[in-house]
Order: sequence, then structure tokens, then C-alpha cells
Amino acid sequence: MSITKKVSVLAVGLGMVGTLAACGSSSDDAGGGSGGAKTVTLVSHDSWAASKDVIAAFEKESGYKVKVLKDGDAGQAVNKAILTKDNPQGDVFFGVDNTLLSRALDNGLFQPYEAKGSDRVRPEYRTDRDKHRVTPIDTGDICVNYDKAWFSEHKLTPPKSFDDLVKPEYKDLLVTENAGSSSPGLGFLLGTAAQYGDGGWEGYWKKLKANGVKVVDSWEQAYNEEFSGSAGGKKAKGDRPLVVSYASSPPAEVVYADPQPDTAPTGVADGTCFRQVEYAGLLSNAKNPEGGKALLDFLLSKSFQEDMPLNMFVYPVREDARVPEAFSKFGPQAKDPQTLDPAKIADNRDQWVKSWTSLVLK
Repeated sequence: MSITKKVSVLAVGLGMVGTLAACGSSSDDAGGGSGGAKTVTLVSHDSWAASKDVIAAFEKESGYKVKVLKDGDAGQAVNKAILTKDNPQGDVFFGVDNTLLSRALDNGLFQPYEAKGSDRVRPEYRTDRDKHRVTPIDTGDICVNYDKAWFSEHKLTPPKSFDDLVKPEYKDLLVTENAGSSSPGLGFLLGTAAQYGDGGWEGYWKKLKANGVKVVDSWEQAYNEEFSGSAGGKKAKGDRPLVVSYASSPPAEVVYADPQPDTAPTGVADGTCFRQVEYAGLLSNAKNPEGGKALLDFLLSKSFQEDMPLNMFVYPVREDARVPEAFSKFGPQAKDPQTLDPAKIADNRDQWVKSWTSLVLK
């Protein structure tokens, strides 16, 4: 998700030390020629994270050193990758999701490669099956999170659905991200488009605006500064007890707390969720395509898929990958999330964002 996009800043706010330093250096031989270490470069959004021992095992087995370039929010990273596609920064791009996938594919960002293990991906997450330009890697749900303590203190029942958010009792409580610049912000917009349809989502946002929704540029700002329920938000004295984030945000609040609480301090409004799927692909004009293919195989391997939940707080797409108990206990996937066909997203996304911007920000 992913989820994503999302959790690395939260983890830092909770005292987590970064789990993966970029390996290799500019002096490494990216093509793997004689006399130099072979380097394969992964370009990603800022929330990439993986366990050092899992990366080390891949490096030992493959002979490639992994270099990671983090490039901002998912939307920013995708746009930059498109602009630099003729001379890409790396070999593999990780983190384009179903809300932005058509933009990447239409601009020729990736070259075909069917990663090993693709047959173990759950059918509902497979896409571009004929051309294999992208590989599904993880999934998660964009949902409204709520501050349990705030709602208990104010003796108010937390919202459960999109409809609830426009009720008077929730006025001035919600903060969301800009749909034009943030992946979760866009996902939340798409969730409302799926819920209310072409003829209803704009009317819904008029009500949400009238009910005092606050819009900020990024997930980091919304979750770690404005939201009263997160560790970072408490420190920043955030005053919004509702935030657009992820169904997997509550387990992060538990896992990185010291001491760990028995229950998560935040909850999820299950009726506000939109299913997000993240993909990786071999970049067109990659300088080390063979290393890139090996890295894509690794991202879909069982070892990496089982490493993701407690590092990037997303769910694996492999049907045989196990999920840690702490993650599934505090961050179960939404039972009935909103979804949209990728073709419908491709046909309408830019116009929806343009209309949303005119409606909500002006």
C-alpha cells in the first residue's frame, strides 16, 4: 500500500531506526562488469523499508548489491520516473499503485518481464497479464483512522462510513491529503467516486467541505502533525481525531510503542476503505536489466513477501505468504473495501482530480 507511503515517517516518529541503508555507491559497476561490484538500483517512494538480513541474503545469493533511491511521495516519485525514463535513475521502480498505474503504463515507463512466482499471486491482484510490464508486490486499504481516546473522552461514537463523515457531530474533525499530490488523498477521492458514482461524489465532497474537512499536502503532515491519535501527532499537538491513512496504521502504533499497549490507540472506520495495490516494474532503458529481473524475482519471493508487513505495513500478494500475528491482529484488511476498475481510473482520474481541486481547494 501502498501502503503504504506511509509508514517510514511514522516509524521515525515512534523511534524506529531505519531498517535499510542504501547499499552500493556511485563507484559501483552498475552493469556488473569485471573488476567491480555488481549493483542493481531500486527507485521507490519514501516508505520503502526491508530487513537488513533479508536484503543481505538476496545479495549473497544473486551477487548483486542493492542500492535504493527514495524519491518522495508515490505520486511525486512516479512523475519523476516518467520524466527521466530515457535515462532512468535505476533499474527497477517500486511503488506505483492502482491509482497511478495507467499513467506509468501509458508513458512507457516499464519494459516487459514476468517475475518468478507470478503464478502464486492472488488472482484479484494480477493485472497487465498479457504484457507483464508490472508485478504486483503488496496491497493495503486506504481508510479513515480515528483517535480512540478522543472519542471516548468526548463520549462520541466514531464514524463507520463515508455517510457518517458529513454528519454534524463530526464537523471539523477530519483531515485528509491533497488528491492531486498524495497517494492516500487520491485513494480517498477514488473511494468516494466508487461509493457515490459519477453523479454523486461531487455532491458528497461539497457536504464534506461544508462539514469542515481540512486538506494538507501529504500523508506525513496529515498523520504525524494534524492527527491527534498518532505518536507524532500527539507530539505536534494535532487536534484532528480523524485522518485519512491506512488500515495498517494501528498495528504500527502498537509495534513501535515502548512499552507496547495491549490494544491499538487508533481504530479504522471500515466503511471508508479503498483497496490499494502496489506494483514494481523493470524500467525502460535500465542499465542493468538482468539485475533488475533478479530484484523483481526477489520482491515476489516468499522471504520478502513475509518481511513486508512489519516493515512497510502492507499485506503480501502471494497466496502462500504468512502474515505476522501482531500485524493481522491490529490491522486486518477491510472486509468490503471500495474498488474501481483500472480502466475507469485511467479514463477519469485526471478529470476527477481537476474537479476535486476546483471544488475543495478554491
